[in-house]
Amino acid sequence: MHKYLRAIGFSHIKSRKQLQDLINSVISTATDRIYTSNNENVVFTEYTKEFATNMGICVRGEFEEEDAFIFSHYFPYLRGTRMSSKEDVSIERHAEKESYAGVCDDIKVGVSLIFYLQNVAAYLRVKNCNRLPVFGTTLTLSGLSCQGTVMFPIIKNEYDKKRVKKASKNRNELIEAARKGDEDAIESLTLEDMDTYTTISKKIQQEDVFSLVDTYFMPYGVECDHYSVLGEIVECGIVKNKLTKEEIYIMTINCNELLFDICINKTDLLGEPEAGRRFKGTVWMQGYINYPDET
Repeated sequence: MHKYLRAIGFSHIKSRKQLQDLINSVISTATDRIYTSNNENVVFTEYTKEFATNMGICVRGEFEEEDAFIFSHYFPYLRGTRMSSKEDVSIERHAEKESYAGVCDDIKVGVSLIFYLQNVAAYLRVKNCNRLPVFGTTLTLSGLSCQGTVMFPIIKNEYDKKRVKKASKNRNELIEAARKGDEDAIESLTLEDMDTYTTISKKIQQEDVFSLVDTYFMPYGVECDHYSVLGEIVECGIVKNKLTKEEIYIMTINCNELLFDICINKTDLLGEPEAGRRFKGTVWMQGYINYPDET
């Protein structure tokens, strides 16, 4: 059973038979069907079925010469609604199946952001036409979560907000310069990190860590596309799974100035989400590459 099925409202799936019935239903009543040539004899196929707006299950497989669909794998998905990054993305195939991971080096995050690629068919079409690399793409990120907590925000006035925004802009410029080999920028970043560490080490003895750290984005566990995040809730809504009637929170999170949508089962979220509050939890990061010819 996929761990993140519950994130889109299928917490009741407990047996292999229930799962197989669900997969068969997705294939037979798919909302969208996508086909693309994988090689001369195989047609790569995606069946997707929405159980709420922008949220559902994708089943992947192949058609061979006998016109029989061969199931490969499935995954729950949430399609993001906001552009998260304009940085270039590189794609690598997973070893065990026809699924792909994307890597985006966005300076806002501070780490190489790895995500599970949603629109594989579009990527394969571009690849098979020998159009790689494609420039001018954008990335829409989304995340599925099975555990999370709503936290109150850190109180900031307008001066504090402007100061933080300016400091973030300056740091991003330094990181960009350091990437290009600027030694002064590298030295400035090193000294800044040392000063930050010293300041936090002193304050942490008397203050709670979440009153000092406003937001973070860190790798979580051993799987490369899982992250522990703390970010401000920009928008929040609740939807129902059309089949199970389970309620799902869909939130837009601002994490290190990176905007992306996440979904979480209402029963898995501790607290009441509202715009301005913060979300803390672990997410499975997914991404949708927007190619210029698709717009």
